[in-house]
Amino acid sequence: MLDQTTIESIADELVQADLDRAVLPKLTSRYPGMVIEDSYAIQKVWSDRRIAAGARLVGHKIGLTSKVMQLATGISEPDYGVIHDDMVYESGSVLEFDRYSNVRIEVELAFVLAKPLTGPNVTIFDVLDATAYVVPALEVLNSHLELEGRTIVDTISDNAAMGAMVVGGRPVKIDQTDLTWASALLYRNETIEDSGVAGAILGHPALGVVWLANKLAQHGQTLEAGEIILAGSFTKPMWVQRGDTVHADYNGLGSVTCRFV
Repeated sequence: MLDQTTIESIADELVQADLDRAVLPKLTSRYPGMVIEDSYAIQKVWSDRRIAAGARLVGHKIGLTSKVMQLATGISEPDYGVIHDDMVYESGSVLEFDRYSNVRIEVELAFVLAKPLTGPNVTIFDVLDATAYVVPALEVLNSHLELEGRTIVDTISDNAAMGAMVVGGRPVKIDQTDLTWASALLYRNETIEDSGVAGAILGHPALGVVWLANKLAQHGQTLEAGEIILAGSFTKPMWVQRGDTVHADYNGLGSVTCRFV
């Protein structure tokens, strides 16, 4: 376990890395005794620093909820990060490529909550009852720590690689579609690069939100009404470069598009 001074020092390093668009050495190579609770403590201080500078907490992201993502990263359990207001974009947005490091795209569904969810005993029925609507979303991954050999301890400290989210498509009520079979084709420029089905997220994307609410309870936190929750990717991360246009076609749920310049 790390002491509070070290936790705050690492969080400040990550704040500066975000401002400088820098990639730092893995934390686990520098602090081999780090554990997951250290990582979430670092993330919390990092988030508090950004909020003190003017950002606003608007939601959470869940990562590594599907087998395809766990295999792609070599990490075998879910994690979470926070979403601030300056990370949220509408479909059709032009994003500054140099704003991010190790830029990749994931295809997801976002849950917008009408009611708070407080663990530790949240069920899928609680999540479905609390959800105002579900909407397609892309996540832009932004990793400030070197990727080679990283562990979940590194990833969580770096806000679970959350860079931005692009929201679009058609918002739907829970009972308007079978979320398990919600699917998408992911295009980079004019080429289909990947595809996936939302049931790959723990069997049902709402189960990602269940995991999150109960995990947050361990840290004395809750999901508030109005929060937007990225439920996890059902495609593997797709690398993008400056000039790329990304388009995800969710069939009946519409589409989401963004471009990097």
